[in-house]
Amino acid sequence: MVEMQEATFAPDYTVPPGEILEEYLESAGMSQAELAQRTGLAAKTVNQIIQGKAPLTQDTALRLERVLGRPAHFWNQLEVEHQEALARARAAEAEHEQLEWMKRFPIKKMRELGWINSWKDTREQLDELLRFFGVHSSREWAAVWENHQVAYRQSQRFQAAAEAVSAWLRQGERQGHARRCAPYDASAFRSLLKECRALTREAPEVFQPRLQEWCAGVGVAVEFVPSLPKSRVSGATRWLTSNKALIQVSLRYRSDDQLWFSFFHEAGHLLLHGKREIFLEGGNGLDEEKEAEANRFAADLLIPPREWRDFVAPGRPTLEQVSAFAERMGVAPGIVVGRLQHERVVGWDWGNRLKRRFQWDHEG
Repeated sequence: MVEMQEATFAPDYTVPPGEILEEYLESAGMSQAELAQRTGLAAKTVNQIIQGKAPLTQDTALRLERVLGRPAHFWNQLEVEHQEALARARAAEAEHEQLEWMKRFPIKKMRELGWINSWKDTREQLDELLRFFGVHSSREWAAVWENHQVAYRQSQRFQAAAEAVSAWLRQGERQGHARRCAPYDASAFRSLLKECRALTREAPEVFQPRLQEWCAGVGVAVEFVPSLPKSRVSGATRWLTSNKALIQVSLRYRSDDQLWFSFFHEAGHLLLHGKREIFLEGGNGLDEEKEAEANRFAADLLIPPREWRDFVAPGRPTLEQVSAFAERMGVAPGIVVGRLQHERVVGWDWGNRLKRRFQWDHEG
């Protein structure tokens, strides 16, 4: 024997109490003005109730009970059911809007990367996405991201992919908050960067954990976060707290010269620019002067200016000379090739075999 379950009925329509009230008046041959006079209500109030523009209060329900003979709980129940139906309609509309909003995110890729859990039910997947961002609804996401757009001086290029960029930034933020760091020490961080140059010659399994450990010791969380489709970002810098900075980098270009230049570029922002500054690299609309300062900081730290001038003075070097110079400078040869290409000493297709190419573990 199976126990019968009581069915629930949630209509998607509602009858405003004012419509029922108007029917009662017609049956009684009573005008709105007369009802107002008999109940002591303002004529405007009676009209607004009938038009559905004002709620039927408990006090009004008691007055109607005495005048029309139907108990107050009858009128009260009509109002309760009406308001509940309106609330359900608003919730359904809001849910539809949010489900449409969710479609703009690279949900499949975020699942593959393990940033969010996978749900078959779309409503549960929506809840998962909102929890990822730490917001109540898509409206709050829009408010938070609008602030980010201002802070990051967003270009139209980034605004077109706002959802992907915001997800990438949020994942870096989550990882950064989870990493334990000592209080930020600018002097120690500056000194540490000179030692970090040697890591450019190491394999990822060596340099990644070591770089993160070293930088955490001076108050900087370094997070490697895979880029998402259409995000087109290579790095970001911001402050998580007054004593904890975040450098977030992707493998957008997948070569060692680009990865390391992005890291040292972001480090330059931390050391050269204020704690209120936030930087997102990869598009237009940035502060050109500060970007140039960060570029020069990274270039000069990786290869001291005097040594670089002496190296390029004779003209285009050979690959053997590049390798020897890189070893003497204590940096990866790909960094030297990238610098030569950027300054147009050589073409973009020259020397690329000296660059080391990276991929994420999930791509292997």
